[in-house]
Amino acid sequence: MTTRVLTGITTTGTPHLGNYAGAIRPAIQASRQADVDSFYFLADYHALIKCDDPARIQKSRLELAATWLASGLNPEKVTFYRQSDIPEIPELTWLLTCVSAKGLLNRAHAYKASVDKNLEQNEDPDAGITMGLFCYPVLMAADILMFNAHKIPVGRDQIQHVEMARDIAQRFNMLFGQGKELFTLPEAQIEEAVATLPGLDGRKMSKSYDNTIPLFSSEKQLKEAILKIVTDSKQPGEAKDPDNSHLFTIYKAFATPEQTNTFYKELKDGLAWGEAKQQLFTVINNELAEPRERYQELITQPEKIEEILQAGAAKARKLATPFLQELRESVGLRSFKQQLTTTKKEKKKSSKTARFVSFREKDGNFHFRLVAANGEELLLSKGFANPKEIGELTNQIINQQHEVNIEIKDAEGKRCVLYWNAEIIAESESYSSIEQAENSCLAIKHALQELAEQE
Repeated sequence: MTTRVLTGITTTGTPHLGNYAGAIRPAIQASRQADVDSFYFLADYHALIKCDDPARIQKSRLELAATWLASGLNPEKVTFYRQSDIPEIPELTWLLTCVSAKGLLNRAHAYKASVDKNLEQNEDPDAGITMGLFCYPVLMAADILMFNAHKIPVGRDQIQHVEMARDIAQRFNMLFGQGKELFTLPEAQIEEAVATLPGLDGRKMSKSYDNTIPLFSSEKQLKEAILKIVTDSKQPGEAKDPDNSHLFTIYKAFATPEQTNTFYKELKDGLAWGEAKQQLFTVINNELAEPRERYQELITQPEKIEEILQAGAAKARKLATPFLQELRESVGLRSFKQQLTTTKKEKKKSSKTARFVSFREKDGNFHFRLVAANGEELLLSKGFANPKEIGELTNQIINQQHEVNIEIKDAEGKRCVLYWNAEIIAESESYSSIEQAENSCLAIKHALQELAEQE
């Protein structure tokens, strides 16, 4: 089976070592595997959320495109495109926005961090916060789901966005899939060795913190940047603590295991920070020398890069255009010339429908399960002494859904419960997140509606 992998970087600044080690390098390595179908994009719509400087965005788009290509990306073997060249993505974003719970977006780390900062400064909680920032996870979900990616290489700080994309995809599938999984549920892929590089000041290397080491600066500039990395005040000869050293974290992202072990021991033995920084420069420069030369050549040929990106966009749209049409039809945005092919009678005949299934346990009690059209068990009932009770009760639940109450119970794990006459009749399995429980409740309601339509 071919695994589809998707990676994007926001075009808000000059590429740095953190981009390279945390995203570009592992993604390019993955693209060379025979069983991987790789997608790489410049996230320039995302850039508009963080940057209102058009010249900076334009410069960054060119630099990032040249960086991917110089780092070894083969546009003939992958799909390489600009986000803004795929008009299906913003349309999909709106379809997903319409099924995304506000509570889910309220929990997004970037939004919460901005709110917390405002509160600390006695500002209005939403001061300076745009809908672009608030809805950022939905656009990211559209990036991922547009091409039904299986794996998303991300840093640990980005795992939440992949999880949110899964939640949104599940909700859309339940609402509009009619038993079909329209969206593949993506998984985050972490490079365990180095997921997030520290910057010059020890915080995450980020353009936002102005603490980056530019990826393809000159040898002299690279050495000068490395000399600025913050270290402790221990003198030459004093034992250093590699496990808490930002410099060591960066070193092991570029060194071989043997080099890393040797460097670790040398720090423990009192290696001077000045010499340690020289060794760091050497391992980084050895890896980047050839890509740097290719980058300097590409950056002077923007027309060549544009041609490559346009070819990549055309390739991506061959997938995006028909898939978006399928999604449009699934939500009811169909042509008036298109006849509806599914009638209520045909639904009855279909084997892929929601259903109640009753069974007897070893203790003699009878139970029922609510099973979704795709075979997923949604609810398991309490025990009943008489099987006739189950038949009567399930018929009442189907035909009197206004009397049914489905809620999330959080006392012993997040699960959905079905109340009938103020009594808990059935429960779902326990889930690890409130979003999963919400999606489960939605699936239960959808299954009950489907059963009612069959009556």
